[in-house]
Amino acid sequence: MIRNYLKTAWRNLLKNKFYSAINIVGLTAGLAIGILILLWVQDELSFDSFHKQTKNIYRLELFGGTGASRQIWSIDVAPIGPLAKQQLPDVQEQVRITRNYLYSMYKYQDKVFGDQQNLFVDASFFSVFDYPLIKGNAAKPFTDDNSVIITQKTAKKYFGDEDPIGKVIVADNKVNFTVSGLIKDFPPNSSMQCDMIMPMGHKMKDLLSRNVDVNNDFSNFEYETYFLLKPGVSTAALAKKLFDIHIKHKADDTDVEYLLLPLEKMHLYNADGSNRGVQTVRIFIIVAMLILVIACINYVNLSTARSMLRSKEISMRKIIGASKWHLFMQFIVETALLFSVAAVCALGLIYVLMPVFNQLSGKQLVFNLRDYHIWMIILATITGTLAASSIYPALLLSSFEPLKALKGKITAGIGDALFRKVLVVTQFSFSIMLIIGTIVITRQLSYIHSKDLGYDKSHVFGFWMRDMDKHYDAVRAELLKQPGVVNVTRSSSNIVNLGNISGDNSWDGKAPGQTFIVHPMAVDKDFISFFKMKMVQGSSFTGAVSDSTHFILNEAAVKEIGMKNPVGKRFRQWKTEGTIIGVVKDFHFASMREKIAPAIFCYRPDLFATIYVKTTGKDAPKAINEAQAQFKQYNGEYPFGYAFMDEIFDNLYKGEQRQGTLFNYLSAIAIVISCLGLLGLAAYTAQIRTREIGVRKILGASVNGIVGLLAKDFIKLVFIAILIATPIAWYAMSQWLQNFTYRIQVEWWVFVLAGFLAVLIAFITIGFQSVKAALANPVKSLRSE
Repeated sequence: MIRNYLKTAWRNLLKNKFYSAINIVGLTAGLAIGILILLWVQDELSFDSFHKQTKNIYRLELFGGTGASRQIWSIDVAPIGPLAKQQLPDVQEQVRITRNYLYSMYKYQDKVFGDQQNLFVDASFFSVFDYPLIKGNAAKPFTDDNSVIITQKTAKKYFGDEDPIGKVIVADNKVNFTVSGLIKDFPPNSSMQCDMIMPMGHKMKDLLSRNVDVNNDFSNFEYETYFLLKPGVSTAALAKKLFDIHIKHKADDTDVEYLLLPLEKMHLYNADGSNRGVQTVRIFIIVAMLILVIACINYVNLSTARSMLRSKEISMRKIIGASKWHLFMQFIVETALLFSVAAVCALGLIYVLMPVFNQLSGKQLVFNLRDYHIWMIILATITGTLAASSIYPALLLSSFEPLKALKGKITAGIGDALFRKVLVVTQFSFSIMLIIGTIVITRQLSYIHSKDLGYDKSHVFGFWMRDMDKHYDAVRAELLKQPGVVNVTRSSSNIVNLGNISGDNSWDGKAPGQTFIVHPMAVDKDFISFFKMKMVQGSSFTGAVSDSTHFILNEAAVKEIGMKNPVGKRFRQWKTEGTIIGVVKDFHFASMREKIAPAIFCYRPDLFATIYVKTTGKDAPKAINEAQAQFKQYNGEYPFGYAFMDEIFDNLYKGEQRQGTLFNYLSAIAIVISCLGLLGLAAYTAQIRTREIGVRKILGASVNGIVGLLAKDFIKLVFIAILIATPIAWYAMSQWLQNFTYRIQVEWWVFVLAGFLAVLIAFITIGFQSVKAALANPVKSLRSE
């Protein structure tokens, strides 16, 4: 029986090549793209889930500051982790992690390396997290404070095929680190990425040599702290206990609040439960479902529309003894066969598209059919899509009354025609929503790039000075001699992404218990004019010795401390008592997802670390070559690296840019699949109205009139889809834009443009088939009928 079902299904597939091709192409594209998106989603949801103790690992985050300066920080003070482990039984283990900024060059024999991602960690890192050691002792990973653990990739780069254990790496030509362990490369779905891991003890010794008592330092926020908790611990109660510990050591931090963020949620959520990326995941899940539904609708529409053409075949089968169940199974097998062909094509298409998809999404996905996760996604997608698109057509086709069908008296029921119209409306509603989403996302990303940031970053590149700081004036003079160099300045950090924070400050009128979290930055006397920033009040630095006690605040800082006429008022930052000499207009120094936070400029030449060079753009390569020559003159073999401010700014939104580009492509694919279905329905409509078209042409109907006749019903459905899609898309995009503090408004013309594009696309699709039918010879049409 099954063999007969398959043979009949294959014959029917070959007999209707045009409609079979439309269905296979649409289903292939829908399945391939749907599976790719779901693989992306599965990767996003799998971040940090490979740790065995994931459910009991939490990152400690700080909710600090008052008023507008109140924010969540993922970095904490150094003592809070060890104190929590000592005093709180609920804490089984703690791990502190901080970036290694002590060294910038690493050597092994005659090989020199830079640009490493290096971490200082507590030894408990390897007992809390599952980053398995290939070589070394997990119980005692560091033999001393000058040992280092490296990844497989780093070992290959440094030592080739040699055993790395016991090898000595020299940092900055002065400190020897002995390799004590070899670790697997960090998985792509790990929030932590690293090349080298060094002991926290080394960092502590360096700080002690500079008279910094880390064990009692509750002012500097520099460490990520992770806790391994006992199962069932109340995180809210634990956070309160952590606050009590903090307040004992620094009584004036009354507004500090600790939050515990589960490791399994760290990639997609903020510590307060708000969106960090989960909304994007949900959007892509919806897009995947929409694409699969659109592909299913194509099949259902074409199958039910063409049911009239198979009525006599079905009736003959019933007369010679076929039961309704047999007919139902026949059509299920036909659908399954078509889906099998589409599924095989989809798997092949996924292999072809995977490198392109990875490039667009910034992922490192691997389509490995030996991975059961892949099969779960494939089987769930294909099974769900097959069930959704096969049952109704099979029921409809198996329910014809044979005698009426043989006499030619059967017609498609009103319900069936209405059902097809509902499906077309649904299909185009989804497509219009995607068009609106594409327009809004593109405009928002364009807005971010074109918005006035409060400073001019164009054609500016920066590089770390290192030992050049003692010769800055000479270096600056040489750089200014270059024809492509407009100006040169220096500062302590990067203005595009100013990450430093401090709450150690005071001023006249500061309220008791008020904590003012501010972003400090040391800048040179010409920094503000270099970046074309605007002074609202007062003046900039002059480079005089007295500037060491002067401060410039941004508008957000002045507003937060509530100070009127701040110029000339007292202000203390860290241990420096000084005076506010100016107010700079607010500028964006972080992602536009965040509001402009308080910032403060100070004049501290001893903190200057980075040179910025403004070029004409045209002669930038010459300026870079001269910068490299100057760097090498004073820093010898240390590796030279530079970055343009525009590139750094783009990196802040690299995720959004990739997701926006991906969304655009997915929307285009969804629209193409919708058009395939519309093309098939238009062809079918023209086929069953062949006699009518022939009579109308003989009676004088024009080609335009016939095209309009065939197209108007479909265009009406598209207009209905526009009315349905508009409010839904407006709500969805308004919610997405809430993630940005600075955002566009969703204006009325966006919906008009999306509707016009939908009508135009539909008309072109339908018009192609309608013109073909209108140009056919009416004599042949009538004779064949």
